[in-house]
Amino acid sequence: MKKLALVSAISLAASGQVIAAGYKLPENSINGTALSAAYVANAHGADAAYYNPAAMVFNESGASLEANLTAIHLTSMDYSGAGGSDSSKKENFLIPSFHYVSPEMGNARFGLSVVTPAGLTKRWSGLGASTAEEFTLKTVEINPTAAYKINDQFSVAAGARVIYSMGVVKSGLPAAGFRDMDGDSFDFGYNLALLFKPTDVLSLAATYRSKIDLTVSGDARIGFTAGPTTMYNGDVSVLVPVPAALNLAAAYDVTPDTTVELVFERTYWSAYDQLDFNYSVNLATIHAGLAAFDNPSIKNWSDSDTYRIGISHKLNNKWDLMAGFAYDKTPIDNKYLGFELPDTDAKIFSLGAKYKYSDKMTIGGAFLYDKKDELSLTPADGNTGTGGAFSTATVKDAAAYLLTVGLEYKF
Repeated sequence: MKKLALVSAISLAASGQVIAAGYKLPENSINGTALSAAYVANAHGADAAYYNPAAMVFNESGASLEANLTAIHLTSMDYSGAGGSDSSKKENFLIPSFHYVSPEMGNARFGLSVVTPAGLTKRWSGLGASTAEEFTLKTVEINPTAAYKINDQFSVAAGARVIYSMGVVKSGLPAAGFRDMDGDSFDFGYNLALLFKPTDVLSLAATYRSKIDLTVSGDARIGFTAGPTTMYNGDVSVLVPVPAALNLAAAYDVTPDTTVELVFERTYWSAYDQLDFNYSVNLATIHAGLAAFDNPSIKNWSDSDTYRIGISHKLNNKWDLMAGFAYDKTPIDNKYLGFELPDTDAKIFSLGAKYKYSDKMTIGGAFLYDKKDELSLTPADGNTGTGGAFSTATVKDAAAYLLTVGLEYKF
């Protein structure tokens, strides 16, 4: 395929910028969206299978499942600078998710989540189309997990990650070269988790998700627009990492009805050092003008940090209220920014509510707003881009809106 559009955003999720820095998408349940993913040490219910499977063993007795649907809207971002101006297309997505936790089996419990851990779509029709007419990445992760309660204070868990990815990459302008690629892959990883309750009001947690290299392969069509003339029609493959991530969290019951959680997340984006497409032949031997499509694109992303806070409040026997905030640092140095993903730091705001419809069923909804900082580049940043684009640039008005609705059922 083509690197799965990953190059541009490396879950989202959503987005040419997704909902997190790079291309991660951490919002995969009502709680996850409502709390800006500050939901690790206080994870409970069916979605604990994904956010902290070690917490499953502290769920209420019986099994539970949760089904959600998240609508994502990405605004158009405006570029002005070297080479002219352009605006990306607005994007809309519907992303389902599913979580299940088994009944107790002694001190053990099993869980299963089906989520979208990463994604990206960025489309430009003018200047940006030269390198990113379309960069689309779609992923689905199946995450079975198992947890064990060592005692009433400590539990551990582990799981397998199976990610199916598919992507499309298109670029080119009239009277210039073009590329049109698509592909897919199945790839594997693991996750680990632990939960420690030193007191009745304090919970400490850590989770780790391994890096998964997406080994995308598919078909490519490359040539020159004038004609049109296709000069290469064959195989293409690329390796793109979904980076490892470490979460450290603490949740404290300020009152019997109110819990505050703090989460520090470290995402190891330094695994994304270059984007290198491999073809069955050296494109330069076909035509010197195609060499640019065969040269590795340097990324040199850096490990990045995200700081999250979430507040959960039990209003009464029927209603639970939630709110969250996160500050998300971009992993991309200004020197390597491009139309595929002109990412910047972001501030994330969220809120949500759940209603206990019956002893077995709870319904709810959550809203999240992700606002990217304005990007401003000068020649001092050393970004030469493609044909000079991005050497001097301003990119603004980038934002994402999420609305998650769903229900949880206990049986």
